[in-house]
Amino acid sequence: MSYSPWRHWPSIVRKRRPIQLTFFVTRRCNARCPFCFYLNDGQDERGEAGEFSLEEVRRTAPSLGRLLWLAFSGGEPYLRADLVALSRAFYDANRPAILLYSTNGLLPERIVDTTEQILAQCRNSTVAVKVSLDGIGAEHDRLRATPGSFERAVQTYRMLAKLRERHPNLELGVNTVFLRDNQERMDALIDFVRGLPGPAVHTISLARGEPRDACCRDVDPARYLRAAARLEADLKARASATYRFNGARLKAAQDIVQRRLIHATLLERRRQIPCYAGRLNLVLTQGGEVFACEMSAASLGNVRDYGYDVRRLLAAPAARETRRAIAEGACHCTHECYFITNILFNPRLYPALAREYLRL
Repeated sequence: MSYSPWRHWPSIVRKRRPIQLTFFVTRRCNARCPFCFYLNDGQDERGEAGEFSLEEVRRTAPSLGRLLWLAFSGGEPYLRADLVALSRAFYDANRPAILLYSTNGLLPERIVDTTEQILAQCRNSTVAVKVSLDGIGAEHDRLRATPGSFERAVQTYRMLAKLRERHPNLELGVNTVFLRDNQERMDALIDFVRGLPGPAVHTISLARGEPRDACCRDVDPARYLRAAARLEADLKARASATYRFNGARLKAAQDIVQRRLIHATLLERRRQIPCYAGRLNLVLTQGGEVFACEMSAASLGNVRDYGYDVRRLLAAPAARETRRAIAEGACHCTHECYFITNILFNPRLYPALAREYLRL
């Protein structure tokens, strides 16, 4: 029986502990995307020294409690040779409803083999894999500064699509980083993704943080809105076929509301709804640092200094002060992953969700 996302409904009211964790498993990456914010702080991008180990995950995971959603990120998460074991450690300790893996798709055989092992060992979780596609053919290679990346990413997607036939807990999709340099050709890319086997769940993410090339973030809100409208139309045409997990129709409605709020945030440059970063959402880096959000410059502390107990870390003054500042509106962003939680656990948005739900 699949782990139900509905187990977490009490967090709608209480919001006392994290139910979503993003784990940056490594800084290592086999691409050199100029819009990457995570590899832009001068640290060694290749070294494995100091990476949070499997044993450290096993010590830390129980202190998190049950999770709704666990996202593996990086760097390229499939470069971790122990990704299957890491996934199983969290699966055993936290029973996540969703395990999410974002990948550039550059290692087709390794990605598919690793994903199949995760699917077999984590049968009660939905395993969602998002392959990155930011353009078609040479444009994707240019945007990611990685020759041959488009061909390999599409190969990875097609190979994963075959797994989908054998593993009902596999959720497969494509994510596109919406950039200044691809915003004018988004229609063609949406058409291409629509033609992939699956059908593909297609999401778009605005470039964020402080990327190597700051111009990547200089996007036209009107073009973002046009792309969002096209994806909304696709969802309304085939929502039941796009998402396969429990609560799929609600997730499709949330996608629509989310992109409208992100457009408003981009246009008005201010927060639209309360943010639960540091309360329902946490980030764990490859070095053990804990942040309320990927965009936050202030660490809440290193879990190694708290005996691998996240609850102790969150009770410390630094974490309490960060949560207070976020609650008071000290920042705003367009981080899609956090918008999901900020929408689904905010009762004031339920009328908007209900309207879109009934239209699907």
